[in-house]
Amino acid sequence: MTDTRARADVAGQAPAGSVEEIRCRGLVRIFATDGIEVQALQGLDLSVARSDLVALVGASGSGKSTLLNILSGMDTPTAGSAVVAGTDLLSMGPRDRVRYQRRTVGFVWQQTGRNLLPYLTAAENVRLPLEISRTGPRAGAGPRRDARVAELLELLQVADVAHRRPDQLSGGQQQRVAIAVAMASAPQVLLADEPTGELDEAASVDVLEALRSVNASTGVTTLIVTHDPAVSEHVSRTVQIRDGRTSTEVLRRVEVGEDGAQRHVAEEFAVLDRVGRLQLPPDFVDALDLRDRVRLALEPDRVEVRPDRTEER
Repeated sequence: MTDTRARADVAGQAPAGSVEEIRCRGLVRIFATDGIEVQALQGLDLSVARSDLVALVGASGSGKSTLLNILSGMDTPTAGSAVVAGTDLLSMGPRDRVRYQRRTVGFVWQQTGRNLLPYLTAAENVRLPLEISRTGPRAGAGPRRDARVAELLELLQVADVAHRRPDQLSGGQQQRVAIAVAMASAPQVLLADEPTGELDEAASVDVLEALRSVNASTGVTTLIVTHDPAVSEHVSRTVQIRDGRTSTEVLRRVEVGEDGAQRHVAEEFAVLDRVGRLQLPPDFVDALDLRDRVRLALEPDRVEVRPDRTEER
């Protein structure tokens, strides 16, 4: 994969000089049930540049699905700020929320049954959001909508199954049609929640390549939420979320050496939040047996983190 986008200057931030399509600052989400509070997001910061393709990975319960529900307009944060494509998600009224979900964001669920209506064909499923959104003048809209449906089915390589219902499609075909449905109204942001969770390895690769193709062809900002680390191989930037906060990022790029040979480079960064906190990767903590507290040393070009050996003296 060749990535010509500028790399991020600071982990957690969109590339320098780019326009932020998704911006979350200090995002908090608290759920209360029977007097018990659970803090799903704990001051999360996230920036995604326009037209970027990013994977958000994390274990079950890390807060990634909660974040996606907020970005899709299906949930509201307890505190903090979230702006998507210029829309302040905390100040939306009911009508604004409907308009946002119809025109600004497209969504792909993990469960193929939630993405498509079973009694409609693939083409009819893609056409449905065009009818609902009421975009464009009514006069002559039919031919344009037919052309839009055909264009998307071709882009997702499912034009040959346009007249089949979902139960006549494979799991991978269903998800590619679902991406076409999500893209029907030309959203600015595409959100995918575990889009390969119910697929085998081969079908998963097809769906991930489809998402990458759509991102490259249309420039739609794409955020894939997943627990599958294999997704990282298909994107240029992977954000790790742990305990309700972004913890580390991996940035990938292709470099061309003096001999003309290409090599893939992946760099891992710890994410520093606004108050200077960072989460060390678990394997670093285990390797040095870091516990309770650590020693810090400020050097001219770095900060050193060392185990506290006070008790051993």
